[in-house]
Amino acid sequence: MASNPARFLALDVLRGMTVCLMIIVNTGGTGAEPFSPLLHASWHGFTPTDLVFPSFLFAVGNAMAFSMGKFNTLPPAQVTWKIVKRGLIIFLLGYLMYWFPFLHHTDSGYVFNPWSDTRIFGVLQRIGICYAMAGLMIHFLSRKMVWIISGVFLLGYWLLMYTMGDYTLLGNAQRAIDLALLGESHLYHGEGVAFDPEGFLSTFPAVVNVIIGYYAGVFIKEKGNQFETIAKLALAGAAMIVIAYFWDLLFPINKKLWTSSFVFYTCGIDLVLLAALIYFIEIRQQKKWTGFFEVFGKNPLIIYLLSELMAIMMWFVQVNKKPLYMVINDVIYQKLLPGPWGSLAFALSVMLLCWLAGWWMDKRKIYIRV
Repeated sequence: MASNPARFLALDVLRGMTVCLMIIVNTGGTGAEPFSPLLHASWHGFTPTDLVFPSFLFAVGNAMAFSMGKFNTLPPAQVTWKIVKRGLIIFLLGYLMYWFPFLHHTDSGYVFNPWSDTRIFGVLQRIGICYAMAGLMIHFLSRKMVWIISGVFLLGYWLLMYTMGDYTLLGNAQRAIDLALLGESHLYHGEGVAFDPEGFLSTFPAVVNVIIGYYAGVFIKEKGNQFETIAKLALAGAAMIVIAYFWDLLFPINKKLWTSSFVFYTCGIDLVLLAALIYFIEIRQQKKWTGFFEVFGKNPLIIYLLSELMAIMMWFVQVNKKPLYMVINDVIYQKLLPGPWGSLAFALSVMLLCWLAGWWMDKRKIYIRV
């Protein structure tokens, strides 16, 4: 069996690729429509961008396979607190990030953003909740029970979505429950109405992305980096993709609803991708290209936060009553590369700035863990 550092290299690369693409799709330049693969599916369906977030959850689970062992010697109360505390910190970071910079522009000056209008759920919030739920399940329950509960999450979510509404933007059960729990002002409005793609109900199937990532990591630890391991990971991934395609006929693949078929589809792709990375990195020893992604993978949370805060501040700072984000794109990127290439060039620039920050931290052995 390979040593832990070698195993973590493949994991760092997987996380790094995910964070890299996450920054690119989140910071597309203004003034032109981005290339279609860099956009989420409008509703049902799938694009490469839709793989980014579930892959991060999968990588969280994969990393847990190498870190959960440290809890085995601790008393149950201490384990519970450590897992819940980490989940809460990640949740609060996401919540504060959406509230930041706590002010907005008006004709009469800056006005404080009231708590009553802040979004409660979001990307980091979902990561924190999914980590905590998966961590508690894995530590305190048997493997069989974890799989049973995962099945209940997927099938139960399907049942609720089918019986309590439909699969449309306005008629789905997830939106109805979020409205009842939180009200319109605490939900995401990017779809033109109050609807949160990281809402309460769809968090339960998202936990399964972490669970499958965890047991993929456990499988690699137990079997080692060998051809048989890679083949079984790839075959399991292919089987999940096939199941997802058939499930899609009844419960459409939909990232914004995080449908159960979406969980199977994305986990299937991630298993195949992980198998490929282990093959090229660990068996073929082709590591010359990995350094770039390792930078992102070693500090994924802080680099993602940096990219989001950078974008938020560029939208907040105004030049002649126009957001700096738009000014930079209009004056520079869309002048040099009109259309989607300019939008991509801006996103790549933000990504590279974040990479430089990560490279600086890596050189100084600064690794920020929550």
